[in-house]
Amino acid sequence: MKKNVIVGQSGGPTAVINASLYGVVAEALRRNDSFGKVYGMINGIEGFAEGKVMDMEDLNRSGELELVKTTPGSYLGSCRYKLPKDLNDGIYPKLFERFAEYNIGYFFYIGGNDSMDTVSKLSRYAKQIGSDISFMGIPKTIDNDLVNTDHTPGFGSAAKYVASTVREIAVDASVYDNKKSVTIVEVMGRHAGWLTAASALARKFEGDNPVLIYLPEIAFDTERFIEDVREALEKISNVIVCISEGINDGKGTFICELASDVGVDTFGHKMLTGSGKYLENLVKERLGVKVRSVEMNVSQRCSSAMLSATDLQEAVDSGAYGVRCALEGESGKMIAFVRTEGDEYELGYEAKDVNEICNREKGVPVEWITKNGSDVSEEFIRYARPLIQGEVQVPQQDGLPLFAYRK
Repeated sequence: MKKNVIVGQSGGPTAVINASLYGVVAEALRRNDSFGKVYGMINGIEGFAEGKVMDMEDLNRSGELELVKTTPGSYLGSCRYKLPKDLNDGIYPKLFERFAEYNIGYFFYIGGNDSMDTVSKLSRYAKQIGSDISFMGIPKTIDNDLVNTDHTPGFGSAAKYVASTVREIAVDASVYDNKKSVTIVEVMGRHAGWLTAASALARKFEGDNPVLIYLPEIAFDTERFIEDVREALEKISNVIVCISEGINDGKGTFICELASDVGVDTFGHKMLTGSGKYLENLVKERLGVKVRSVEMNVSQRCSSAMLSATDLQEAVDSGAYGVRCALEGESGKMIAFVRTEGDEYELGYEAKDVNEICNREKGVPVEWITKNGSDVSEEFIRYARPLIQGEVQVPQQDGLPLFAYRK
């Protein structure tokens, strides 16, 4: 009897998380000689524990599966549920009873660091009880902070959005070039500044905006910041500054904490917001120029208007590759991206041990950050530029994007 497939999504969405879903589902349905039914978890592992699933073949019959590919957000719904560290916890036998109920032989989880932690725990528990279910992780995160992979699906499209939006902001700010002004753009990034660094791609010439970029990998000094802005204003009238939400003093205090108390989420992560607003008030007080702050918020991860064709295709391919790896007997692995050395951009895929990936973070290499800590190097530009290439035509209806909505 053929075993069934189940796929879920977890954590924060991206513009291409559903492209990975499409890759898994389309490949699994295509291999109906090897698989039985293909199920989707509603709201990730948390929903699955409650028996919330859907038959993905329905999407194929209706033709909506193609729409899923370019639909932002998580089509199946997401969760932020951390499985217990103790593998003797009662949730594990409960989940494996669910797997048996649906005759699951193959499990695919699309997500970031915490999702890979889920794959790690389930695969280790399976080995502990002698289960032959294959557990595979499909990477996803705009933060680009997973280790042992060149980059992650979602980063390229988010980077393209950030760079495009910063370029638009710079043009908007320049219309009053007879008045000095500062615009501070706050970009997502708790401990890793990859997405903020991508704002450098907005530049068209030397000295173009953003002239200052600050990442959480380097300790942030507010006095040095004020001097950097003051010096920049002596060269150009309208200064664009891009900062990561997680910029900190290097001693454990986030800059946003200087303005107010910060709460924590279900994983114990500090909920960061307000770094841009704090610096806006600081510049206004110390320099007395026109200043505003812009927080990109969820737009940078959910916009499909600026999808990178490269990012979209790699997301599809990584999902499909994960299915093929599972068929070859792989388990407890995550699909990693391997860039071929050379002038031309080429990418390959490899299944790597998820236990060596989860609960670790990859920051922007310090050597890719300038010595004064306020910019990124040409090495980063060469790394990131290929990932934002290519346009995607999203299906439209009545002049608006047409997305797949789960009923």
